Amino acid sequence: MRSEQLTKMIMAGQGKVPADLVIHNVGLLDVITGTVTTTDIAVVGDRIVGTHAHYDGATTIDGTGRFAVPGFIDTHLHIESSLVTPLEFDRCVLPHGVTTVLCDPHEIANVLGAEGIRYFLDCAERTVMDVRVNLSSCVPATPFETAGARLEIDDLLPFRAHPKVVGLAEMMNFPGVLNADPGIMAKLLAFQDGHVDGHAPLLLGTALNGYLAAGIRTDHEATSAAEAREKLGKGMAILIREGSVSKDLEALGEILDENTSSFVALCTDDRNPLDIAEEGHLDSSIRRLIAMGRPLHHVYRAASHSAARIFGLKDRGLLAPGWRADIALLDSLENCRVSDVIAAGRLVTPELFKAREDVAPVGLTSMKAMPVNADVFVTEAKAGQNRVPVIGVKPGLILTFREEAALASNEKSLQPDLQADVIKVAVIERHGINGNIGRSFVTGFGLKRGAIASSVGHDSHNITVVGTDDADMALAVNRLIELGGGFAVADGGAVTAELALPIAGLMSLKSFEEVAHDLHHLRDAAKALGCVLPEPFLQVAFLALPVIPHLKMTDRGLFDVDKFDFV
Repeated sequence: MRSEQLTKMIMAGQGKVPADLVIHNVGLLDVITGTVTTTDIAVVGDRIVGTHAHYDGATTIDGTGRFAVPGFIDTHLHIESSLVTPLEFDRCVLPHGVTTVLCDPHEIANVLGAEGIRYFLDCAERTVMDVRVNLSSCVPATPFETAGARLEIDDLLPFRAHPKVVGLAEMMNFPGVLNADPGIMAKLLAFQDGHVDGHAPLLLGTALNGYLAAGIRTDHEATSAAEAREKLGKGMAILIREGSVSKDLEALGEILDENTSSFVALCTDDRNPLDIAEEGHLDSSIRRLIAMGRPLHHVYRAASHSAARIFGLKDRGLLAPGWRADIALLDSLENCRVSDVIAAGRLVTPELFKAREDVAPVGLTSMKAMPVNADVFVTEAKAGQNRVPVIGVKPGLILTFREEAALASNEKSLQPDLQADVIKVAVIERHGINGNIGRSFVTGFGLKRGAIASSVGHDSHNITVVGTDDADMALAVNRLIELGGGFAVADGGAVTAELALPIAGLMSLKSFEEVAHDLHHLRDAAKALGCVLPEPFLQVAFLALPVIPHLKMTDRGLFDVDKFDFV
């Protein structure tokens, strides 16, 4: 900052010179005390310079009847799960009042390695919202799946000093932490003086103590109030997650009160454009928490000031002189209806997005899987044994459950049991490394025919396919290979819906409006197969995530997360 800019801020704060931007007559919510004061808010550059007074400015906004709150901060998400580029995500989410996000480019890093992180940082330098990056700590997440890349500490250190980097992203390999794995230790040691993000589903007791002793400070994987309270009691900040699949807000909402709000923040983790268009982003979580009876200004505190404090962003989270001018203007505090957004002192308009410099896409040739035929989905029956473990899926959870089923077999293989809702699942390695195919069975989808395939397959992003018919499973997989990645639905020998995701098999080149339209079509096609899950495609994507209990499917086989070994 130049001396003359700082001088102008000081003078404008005193009312001696006009500010750059003034919001007149707005109800300012103090997220610390809960008071609402009708006032002007004066801004110079990217900084608030005055409140609780009258100001003149070069540009003015009428705030009459509206409320000003600090811009919202999404404390953990994977932008890739929005299925659009970071620049499209910016255009999609910023109007919902989200002015800062802390993203982990873990998904693209598992496909492209350091190139994927570099792409995200290049985008972050151009977005209107402030996109901050935590460096992916677990690529691959485990040795029990085949990823497209591997990141060791020497691959991460060149990015550490980047101005958009906050710290080390979610440390998913908690067994590696507890067993002092040398590669994990090297990463933890390098970030002991910075932020280390946590990921510890169902980790409690002395195991949790050991995990926290590594300097890990946050967790977004709590799925019950009891789990969250133990973690809070041990100094861990809880990030209440409400994504497209992982929906923990109802279970965790009760922990957010006047005693805990400084140690609680909000995140989405994985949320697609269709849900954002229909429900919103963090604004949706805020209004739902308030509707649950959570104290209003403590909810807004968790969404802004607490989030900033937890992650060391010392310049934002309050509407007060000297703080970053990230402001959401609301028509209603209770309903969190966002009508305007100021990001770093700029009123958000379509022109701001048009003025950004573009970033060339990467990973357009990352799909290296070979076409398959129906025979690869044959699951051989062991002599005299037709009772098999089955992955149990429930809506709104990325946790899966271990169930069993007695399946009939023909001369070739075990057969799905549609009456019992047991269908096939397979994961096909797509990075051109070994051609692995893992096969098993899953329940909870409700499919009566056809197949659903996805190249979004957390965390290694191989192709995951579920289905009742081997030929339709092969058809859906082969169409994804042709598209360079994406989603596909096959029914009766025809592809009935698809979405191409050619950027590393994860993100579209289309606008978020076009992607939302295609997702509508995909959901309808999945429903026509009998699918009962409200978000079938991301639910498929999480079947291959071997760091979330209890039973998962990887390209190497059926995996028991509790035992951390193959079934």
